[in-house]
Amino acid sequence: MAMRNALNGIAIAALAALAGCASTPEPVKPPSPIVSPPPVPEVQSAAFSSLERGPPVGSLPISAADANAALAAFVGSCSWATLKDDKSGLTRPGDWPAACDAAHNARHDGGADFFAEYFETVRIGNGEAFITGYFEPELRGSRIRLPGYDVPVYSMPDDLVRAWPDNMAESERTGRPPLGRYDQSGAFVPYWDREAIELGALAGRGLEIAWAADAIEFFFLQIQGSGLLRLPDNTLMRIGYAGQNGRGYTAIGRTLKDRGEIGEGTPYATSMQGIVDWLRANPDEANAVMRENQSWIFFRELASDGPLGSLGVPVRARDSVAVDPRFVPYGAPVFLDMDEDEADGLWVAQDTGGAIKGANRFDTFWGNGPDARRIAGELSIGGKALILLPKGTVERLLNR
Repeated sequence: MAMRNALNGIAIAALAALAGCASTPEPVKPPSPIVSPPPVPEVQSAAFSSLERGPPVGSLPISAADANAALAAFVGSCSWATLKDDKSGLTRPGDWPAACDAAHNARHDGGADFFAEYFETVRIGNGEAFITGYFEPELRGSRIRLPGYDVPVYSMPDDLVRAWPDNMAESERTGRPPLGRYDQSGAFVPYWDREAIELGALAGRGLEIAWAADAIEFFFLQIQGSGLLRLPDNTLMRIGYAGQNGRGYTAIGRTLKDRGEIGEGTPYATSMQGIVDWLRANPDEANAVMRENQSWIFFRELASDGPLGSLGVPVRARDSVAVDPRFVPYGAPVFLDMDEDEADGLWVAQDTGGAIKGANRFDTFWGNGPDARRIAGELSIGGKALILLPKGTVERLLNR
């Protein structure tokens, strides 16, 4: 979830980073045509972007079922917008209470009327959008180490801290300090990378909350940021993002494509499943390729009925979307009209991710199971986007 790591801007990077994996290869349909995401704009937020009033919400082709599901998702997170500053600059906390109160009192089947009454639309820039998909993977795991369960699932280590390196000049110390650790000499150094952790840098410290059965599946679960472990007694353990080691992310899909290992002229598609198939077919090289991604994700057990997004509420399949909060207010509804119909409709901004940068860049959540894995792994499409804001907001923005 929010927790997903930074990706490069081409479609194969998004596919590589936002896909889970299956324990056995499965047929996949030809991937969608490669669509490049829009370049990340130089402006720092939507408040500095060009804005245009969009059509009335009631004129949009939103089905009753879609509107009702979006209403339920909106209720789950709208209070966040009433309390927190909006990094996009599009709204103020005081813009949201009327819509939020009305949502809590709306009929569960009255979504279409609710959104038409309380919202208006705005187009950020030209509205040209690019979307990918993510999902909640499921893999075999155990709370204790058992034969066949050898991949540790670590909780946050207490020596992972933020600090300024001693050799960094005061003038360079802007923003948050980097993540790292203090070594035996007392020097602040980068934290252990993926290879060091896999080779045992954290072993023996009691940080294991579970053990996974498959290293490749766990690699992709880390990229998703949350997932389900199917335990030996067939019960499920939900784990979610707790933190990251501060190391840079490398999209191995792009690495493999650049090397000619996947894509045109190879047996492996430029899709999530193609990447997984290559890793399984090349076990002697798989570890080295995965270790090129130095990022490592730490987890905690979740008691929620869904994976938690950036707002601390469960994200919902086909209703929650990850956004760049500098360009879309958290909690805002988003209408997508894409070049392929599968992702069309109303979504609610409840998550973010390192790859989700710039205006009109979205990552749609599809839940768990085989269908969710397939859809999320294949999504890489363009289209149009409208942001829904509380009525009265757009007039203020256009007259600023």
